[in-house]
Amino acid sequence: MAAEQEDGVLFNDGRLTCIAQNWSSIPEDVIRQYGDRTKRLDMSFNVLRDLSGLERFTNLEELVVDNNELGDDVKFPALSSLHTIMMNKNAVRNIDGLLETVGKQLPALRFLSLLGNVACPNELSSSEKDEDDYRRYRLYVLYKLPNLRFLDSRSVSQKERAEALRSGQFMRVVRMDDDAPDQGRPRARTSEASGEDYTPLPQTLANAGDHKGSFGVCRYVYYGRHSEGNRFIRNRDL
Repeated sequence: MAAEQEDGVLFNDGRLTCIAQNWSSIPEDVIRQYGDRTKRLDMSFNVLRDLSGLERFTNLEELVVDNNELGDDVKFPALSSLHTIMMNKNAVRNIDGLLETVGKQLPALRFLSLLGNVACPNELSSSEKDEDDYRRYRLYVLYKLPNLRFLDSRSVSQKERAEALRSGQFMRVVRMDDDAPDQGRPRARTSEASGEDYTPLPQTLANAGDHKGSFGVCRYVYYGRHSEGNRFIRNRDL
């Protein structure tokens, strides 16, 4: 079958290539013309922020969306044949939402690459990350998606799969972002009535030297490069 090319969009033998088209979403005319014929879709180097319309690519097997702007709210439709996703260098910061939608909607997924996203903690996303950070990330992803054969730049070994099954659920990384809103955390404020600095402590313990320590249980496991003394296990994991 002869290749079809129009306005920078190339279709050849089931492969649709739409690189650097400045798309923020998939155009309707492209969906209508190529959707049910496409097995491999490459939309790298666009500005995609969502994947609306992807559900109409009913025979899709491979999706390449490197270098876009897909974030934590990206949703995948149910596609029974999609086995490969290349989603490198996007804007995913929190891995949980992505793993949830992928796990539910894409039963055939075997190859996944997320290099260059903040959610994938290696040196491509931050010079502060090291191999231990990346190892914990891999174990958590493999725990959530146990059928993966290839993650990022390397295949999944049997040893790694067994370790993920055993301890992957404890490897979730909680990120302490400076610009994240403080939820449920008392903030320093000024009392309108007295003009004094507000403190959540009882008045008898508010003065320096009078404070006392307390113990509690944290809901999350926090991992960081220099945080060996700051690890907590969730209550249900004890």
